[in-house]
Amino acid sequence: MKRSSILLLTALAVLAAACGGKQAEQQMEDRVELVETTALAMSDISRELEFSTTLEGWQTVNIAPSLTGKIEHIYVEVGTAVSAGTMLVRMDQNQYTTTKLTYANLGVEMERMESLRASGAVSQQVYDQTKLSYEQTKESLEFLEKNTYVRAPFGGVISARNYEDGELYSGQPILVLTQIGTLRAQIAIPESYYPYVKKGMRVDVACETYPGETFPATIEIVYPTIDPSSHTFLARLRIPNSGLRLRPGMYVKTRMSMGMARAMVVPYQSVLKLTGSNDRYVFLDEGGVAKRVFVKLGQRFDENIEIISDELREGDRLVTVGQAKLVDGSKLNVTKEN
Repeated sequence: MKRSSILLLTALAVLAAACGGKQAEQQMEDRVELVETTALAMSDISRELEFSTTLEGWQTVNIAPSLTGKIEHIYVEVGTAVSAGTMLVRMDQNQYTTTKLTYANLGVEMERMESLRASGAVSQQVYDQTKLSYEQTKESLEFLEKNTYVRAPFGGVISARNYEDGELYSGQPILVLTQIGTLRAQIAIPESYYPYVKKGMRVDVACETYPGETFPATIEIVYPTIDPSSHTFLARLRIPNSGLRLRPGMYVKTRMSMGMARAMVVPYQSVLKLTGSNDRYVFLDEGGVAKRVFVKLGQRFDENIEIISDELREGDRLVTVGQAKLVDGSKLNVTKEN
């Protein structure tokens, strides 16, 4: 085939493709989507927020002395309830005993130095050196006593034991002490509710272990920052547990009442999710043309959900059927208005 013929065929193919593309584009512009719409309206709702979370002990501490060495005796087992000051662990006593004897001898020496100083028979330098040694030994003895005879810093229950008597303590906590008379939990709340959530608010806690029952809790801390990735903020709950029916690790649901409010509630299926993100949006009918409006989700009510956006107004026509086929700017043929 001659070169001129090849060039002619190529040109014709390009021309055909261009014409086809323009034709497809024209078809898209002329396409009209069949939809149903409803008028947006504000409703009175009882605002209740529900979140799931996991219970934690109010305080949890690793019983891990600052001294390595042999563990002479562990006084408790897993599940043992202890009060503040209860003896938990006795470590090897050799270093403590030696330091205690040294401290006693230095105490006698200090008494002698006080007498000599009063009579002027000892220099200030010697006196100061002896006193410094005495005070340093006293501090060492206090440190050794605290880490040789290890006591509970607060009341709670032993939730883990990692050694047996006579083993060499090498850094892993000997015990774990958890306070369960009071529990705590954290919940992540959408940022739109930040102005309404306050310290001291009541929260009801429920778990499947006790069906039909709720346990009272209060918000202890409202964290001051918003997570930019999830657009939520944290609140910490304080949950009294004097009966010890709840336990750390339990999965629970929390509910808090925010009172009555005015909100825009729409059918859940009318809200779409942007592919590859958590962004949500709806379509409005604006003079026969689809307009995409991004929204934030609020409280859900069975088949309906609250939506929040500064761009929405009462009376706007929301597309409730056929919205999945739309793109911003699609032409609309409204077959039914509710």
